[in-house]
Amino acid sequence: MKKIYKDINPIKSQMKPAYATIIALLYLLASLFLLGVFSSCKKINDDWTTFIIKEGKHRSTRALNYSRDTIFNWSIKFDSSAIYKTSDTANQLDVNKLIGWSDCGEDHMESSIRFGWRWVDSLEIHWFKHENGHFSFGKMTNINLCEEYEYYLKIHDWDYELSVNGVQTFIPRNCIVHKRRYQLYPYFGGNETAPHDIKIKIKHTNY
Repeated sequence: MKKIYKDINPIKSQMKPAYATIIALLYLLASLFLLGVFSSCKKINDDWTTFIIKEGKHRSTRALNYSRDTIFNWSIKFDSSAIYKTSDTANQLDVNKLIGWSDCGEDHMESSIRFGWRWVDSLEIHWFKHENGHFSFGKMTNINLCEEYEYYLKIHDWDYELSVNGVQTFIPRNCIVHKRRYQLYPYFGGNETAPHDIKIKIKHTNY
């Protein structure tokens, strides 16, 4: 007697062979299309962090990050939110803080080194240092909005080495110890708070 097998896929068995062939071809073409689309896409770099200083605030974050390293590299990009006007025109010359580190095992108000920035008809990048409760700063260069720039900081025994896209400066350091430091993030002011939301994109890099 001929053995009879039960069809486990009755829906497929009721489909005409021609239709089944067409559907199979459509699935194949769709698969090839999706493979081509996704394989042509470049991988999205998700290493950037967008720091937002909210309107009416000074800080962008209260994050804590410690390190004993002495060499640091960042890629940084500002957008048009870096354009601002202070309520008091004298405060337009205040330097906002960008990125840097505390130093010498002290609170950052006692000892720290940072990059700073301000908008005075264009975007200026400064070095910014706290030492024994006092601060000092100086202009390094002007940069363009919406462009990526490379920032480099090296903490030597006797000075700080800073550069922005190769524009370099050396700032005296007030100690020779290398204790654990904590990172300092974007901060607006000065006396005034941010007049609107300010966005700064930062990526840690290694060279």
